[in-house]
Amino acid sequence: MVRILVADDEPDVVGIIELAFRFNRPSYRVDDAYSGAEAMQMLRERGYDLLILDVSMPSPDGFEITRRLRERSNVPIILLTAKAMEADKVRGLELGADDYVTKPFSHKELIARADAVLRRASAQAGTTGLGRIVHKELEIDPGAQEVRREGELVNLTPTEYRLLFQLASNRGRVMTHKTLLAHVWGVGYHDELHYLKVYVRRLREKLERDPAHPEHILTVRGVGYTFPREASC
Repeated sequence: MVRILVADDEPDVVGIIELAFRFNRPSYRVDDAYSGAEAMQMLRERGYDLLILDVSMPSPDGFEITRRLRERSNVPIILLTAKAMEADKVRGLELGADDYVTKPFSHKELIARADAVLRRASAQAGTTGLGRIVHKELEIDPGAQEVRREGELVNLTPTEYRLLFQLASNRGRVMTHKTLLAHVWGVGYHDELHYLKVYVRRLREKLERDPAHPEHILTVRGVGYTFPREASC
């Protein structure tokens, strides 16, 4: 059973989300919280497979909860926002959110986004039989789904890992923006270029000795990204 926590200070919104999952995904169990404080308490008491958080609920808001959780957890997070400004969306992604949905939203869109996030959080199917990929001080072990930099384990979210693996397993090839978005996020995300930019920046901050001068994830301006061919496995 998939356990989901929905936190929003608007009872009508929570009720709609709960009904949508109940009738369309009966195997998903949904718990409710109506403030950031209540959500944090519930997170301390039990584990969840997915969080759906309103960014503007009473303190701590969805942004702050995301920031706190990313210090200790990779649980998938979808942010709900009434703001259509890209700056707010980018802020959520930079804090570690996996996706966002702008209010008002259709229940079909939210369920589709939840399904996509949960798929990305599951085991990387088809990668466990592949050998290690090594480039300079970076080592990717698809079997263990681990990444190490200078021997130290790097904590990556499932989406970060999928993006890195997609690039590294196609080393030497230029992966276009649309190809990466389709393979990592899904076919419905082919125009969400800011997702890709934010996650590449997050990966570089975690993996590169100098993120301003990357050695592992290289930009091909106007086209996409590439992982150097001289990687070995």
